[in-house]
Amino acid sequence: MLKYIILGIVQGLTEFLPVSSSGHLVILQKVLGVVEQGIAVSIVLHLGTSFALLVFFFKDILNLLRNFRILSYIIIVTLVTGIIDISGKDFFERLFNSPRLVAMALIVTGIILIFTRKFTHTKRTALNIKDAFLLGLTQGLAIIPGISRSGITISTLLFRGMDRQTSFRFAFIASIPAVFGAAILEAKDISLAFMDFTPLIIGFIFSLLTGILSLKVLKIILDKAKLYSFGYYCIIIAVITLLFVK
Repeated sequence: MLKYIILGIVQGLTEFLPVSSSGHLVILQKVLGVVEQGIAVSIVLHLGTSFALLVFFFKDILNLLRNFRILSYIIIVTLVTGIIDISGKDFFERLFNSPRLVAMALIVTGIILIFTRKFTHTKRTALNIKDAFLLGLTQGLAIIPGISRSGITISTLLFRGMDRQTSFRFAFIASIPAVFGAAILEAKDISLAFMDFTPLIIGFIFSLLTGILSLKVLKIILDKAKLYSFGYYCIIIAVITLLFVK
């Protein structure tokens, strides 16, 4: 049971903090020996953090339901992301099956995050179609293990001149359809026969609660214009992987 608690906590922390959750989760599953329900564990933990988004942004989502313009932008983001993910999923997963290549992707994430330091005082709050298209494009590229979804999407909006909190809210809210859609597509590979649901429920609860906490932490870090600090973490982890993981 402790294994699933640890996995839930790590998923909740790394899904929203810009450090790439996919690499952390895969490595931990192997270290902890959680292989018998590997796909199910991954999906359930991601669903936990997906529901964390719904809880954390509940009021914002209700407001968005009355804003057709923003809803249309979210549809654009989802369509662009979906096209990239569906057409390139197998290619990217095969290409980045090597820890060394994942480390290189982490370095890319790190560099992108470090560059946000020059864009943390932008003031634009009105989104446009180009913002939505570019966000969908970069969110689609986050299918590459080592590329942080939250890191690359928030950075994209910052580079476009959006203010920090608008970037934070829209990047995460626009990711909800893609995250739930990916979970549904992967769920077809799960066999419910002889499955032990108790540890999965435990993992879900801890990923949900830790996900809400990490969103609060990231919001505070963005308020202080310190997003770039995660870039150094990504690069350090990448260097350690390149040196010690074969």
